[in-house]
Amino acid sequence: MELANDKGWSCPYLLCKFVIRKKGVVELGRRSCASCHTRVMPDGTLLEGAQGMVRLFGSSAGMTPERLRDLQDALWARVGAPWVQSKESFRELVTIDWYTKLLQASRNGVFPRQGTSLTHPVHAPSLIGIQDIRFLDATGLVRHRSIGDLMRYAVINSGLDMLAEYGDFRPSAHTSSVAAEDGTRYSDEQLYAMALCIGSLQPPPNTNRVDDRVRRGQRIFGQQGCAGCHTPPLYTNNKLTPATGFSVPDDLLKSGDVLNVSVGTDPTLALKTRRGTGFYKVPSLRGVWYRNAFGHGGWAETLEEWFDPARLNDNYVAKGFHLGPGPIKGHEFGLRIPPDDRKDLIAFLRTL
Repeated sequence: MELANDKGWSCPYLLCKFVIRKKGVVELGRRSCASCHTRVMPDGTLLEGAQGMVRLFGSSAGMTPERLRDLQDALWARVGAPWVQSKESFRELVTIDWYTKLLQASRNGVFPRQGTSLTHPVHAPSLIGIQDIRFLDATGLVRHRSIGDLMRYAVINSGLDMLAEYGDFRPSAHTSSVAAEDGTRYSDEQLYAMALCIGSLQPPPNTNRVDDRVRRGQRIFGQQGCAGCHTPPLYTNNKLTPATGFSVPDDLLKSGDVLNVSVGTDPTLALKTRRGTGFYKVPSLRGVWYRNAFGHGGWAETLEEWFDPARLNDNYVAKGFHLGPGPIKGHEFGLRIPPDDRKDLIAFLRTL
C-alpha cells in the first residue's frame, strides 16, 4: 500500500494494514513482521514467514525542491552512514531523476531496509526454520543463540534501532513508535509469543519430486563441494565468511564461527552500511524452490539466472535488482560445469 505523508510525497517504506474492530473507528497498523515476511504463492495462498514480496515503491511525480529535501532527509535517516558518505554528498546523489531510476530498479523481495543502502539493498529473508540459524541479518549482525535473541532482535528492528547512536550520529531525532503507543515497546510476553509463533512456521508442501535427474543433481552437489558451506540437513554450516577486502581479526578466527574464505560477492552491504560487520553469513538453501532474489542483494531473480555464467559479463543486465548493466560478481561455484549438470543441480536444489 502506498500512502502520502503530510509533505505530499509517497512514503516508500510504509507498509500498512487497516483494522476495524469498532464501528466508526479505523485503526492503522504498520511495521508488521508480516509486511516483509509473507509470500503470495502461485496458487494465491499466503505463506507466512516466507521471503516476502516487499519492495521499494513511490512516485517522484510533482516533486518540488522542498519535498525532495524532505525525502532526502527521510532516506538519510533510513540508510545514512556519515562515516561512509556525508549527508551533503548523499543529497547530491538523491536527485529526482536518480530516485526515479531507483524506483524502476526495484524488485519484489528486495528493499533498502533501515541500516542498509539505497544503492545496495538486501533481499528479504525467510523466517521459516529460523530457529536453526545461528546468525541474523545477511551480515550476521546478531547472534541467534536462544529465543531471547530473537525477541530482542524483533523489538530492536521495530524502530528502536532508529534511535541508536553511532558516535554523534543518530538516525532519527524523533521519538519512534515501536508498538501501540509512542515511546513504548512490545512486552516480553508479546515478544515471547511472537518468537514461539515464528518457530512454529512450516514450509509449504514441496511439489518437486525426486527423480533420476534430481538424484544426479544431488551427486553433483557433493562432487562440487557445495556441502562444505551448505551442509545437510540445514544446508548451511551456520558460519560467517569475510567480505572481499575484510581481514578477519585473530580472535574471531579462533572462535569457530568463521570460514575464512571469501566468495567474492559485492562487499558494500558488509563494509559500508550501518549493518556492516565485515562478514556475510552462509545462507540455508532450504526452501529455495519458492524464493526469488538470489544473492544478498537480490540481483538474480531465479536459480537459473544465479547459475548462468553470463551473469559475470561486464555488460550483463540483471533480472533482479540493478541500477544499470554490470556483472553479478562472486559465488562462481557451479558456473563452470556443463549446462545439463547445472540443470540437474538446480532440480536437486528445488527439492530442498
